[in-house]
Amino acid sequence: MQKKKRILLKIGSNTLTKETNNISRGKIEDIANQIAKLKDTYEFVIVSSGAIAVAKQFVKLESKQEEVFVKQALASIGQPHLIRIYQEIFREYGLLSSQCLLSYSDFEKQESKTNIVNTINVLVNNNYIPIINENDTVATDEIKFGDNDKLAALTAVLLDVDLLIIATNTHGIYTKESIKKNKPITIEEVINIEDLKHEIVSSKSSHGTGGMESKIEAASLAKKANIETWIVNGLEDHFITNAFSNKIPFTKIK
Repeated sequence: MQKKKRILLKIGSNTLTKETNNISRGKIEDIANQIAKLKDTYEFVIVSSGAIAVAKQFVKLESKQEEVFVKQALASIGQPHLIRIYQEIFREYGLLSSQCLLSYSDFEKQESKTNIVNTINVLVNNNYIPIINENDTVATDEIKFGDNDKLAALTAVLLDVDLLIIATNTHGIYTKESIKKNKPITIEEVINIEDLKHEIVSSKSSHGTGGMESKIEAASLAKKANIETWIVNGLEDHFITNAFSNKIPFTKIK
């Protein structure tokens, strides 16, 4: 039997909410539908944001604490709901899913790294799709500035995946010149990541805490481990299968 290729799919808050204030069940259905179609050839590990966005749908926390602690509390409320939504929808497509919460300190200790790899391999080998998020109640790095881009890259490197797909709200990375002219043109292939850094326009997404800088940083980490990164517009339906068929513009960082 041919070994399946492993994909690390990172889904940001903007993709999950389809740039609204609510988690989009339709978007999670779209992701499940695509994974179900590809599961004979590829195995998936997902890094998903969205816990805070889920909680905000039905909770308003009163607190005199700093905003980051309120966000940590929201993440704690939203995370079980987020996983429940994934599990319900994935089950409809015959997919099994599980939850893994990681923090950066886990990537600094050899024992933790070994445990992560072993656990995820057991899950994947038994047809479970691990859904990873930052353990926001103990760590604040991704809440503040990453929207899980760096977490996705570190996980991709640790698991030695074949491909890192970062779903975002643009058709990949656009040339700076085309953005100035308000006619975005996608940079389709990148070999030298340093050249790419000159094309970046500083911006943060509405729900996420990322932006293109954090995505390029993630791609840079992956590239050092010889992992290709695709930056794809996750707002589009069938964005993974369409990227494989080259039906949509997106950025490949080789």
